[in-house]
Amino acid sequence: MKPNNKKVLIIEDDPFIADVYVLKLESEGYDVETAEDGLQGLAMLKRKKYDIILLDILMPNLDGFKVLERIKLIPDLSGVPVVILTNLSQKKDIKKGLDLGASDYIIKTKFTPTEVVKTIGKVLKNS
Repeated sequence: MKPNNKKVLIIEDDPFIADVYVLKLESEGYDVETAEDGLQGLAMLKRKKYDIILLDILMPNLDGFKVLERIKLIPDLSGVPVVILTNLSQKKDIKKGLDLGASDYIIKTKFTPTEVVKTIGKVLKNS
C-alpha cells in the first residue's frame, strides 16, 4: 500500500460497483468514503473536504448531473475535481458532463478499475 493521504468520495448507488472501487482505491493508498445517492453525497461534501469525487449519473433522488451542477455552485467545492463514472455513453451525455465541469468522463464498461485509478491519479496531478 502506498499512502497518499488523498480523500476520495464515491457517489454510486450500486453497492457492488462502489465496493469494487473502494477496494481498488484503498489498495493504492487512497482514503475512500461512499455515498449511495446524490443527496447523501452532497450532505457528505458539506461536512468533509475531499480531494476528488467519483460520480455516477443514474441514481435515485438526485442524478449525477444535478449533483455536479450543485457542486460547481458552492465556492468551497467548485474546485474539487469530479470524475464521472457511468454507463451513459451517448455523446450528448458526455458533452453535458464535461460542460458542467467534470474533469473527466469514464464509461464503466470501457475501463478497468486499474485504468480508473490511473485516471484519478492524473486528474489529481493536474488539479
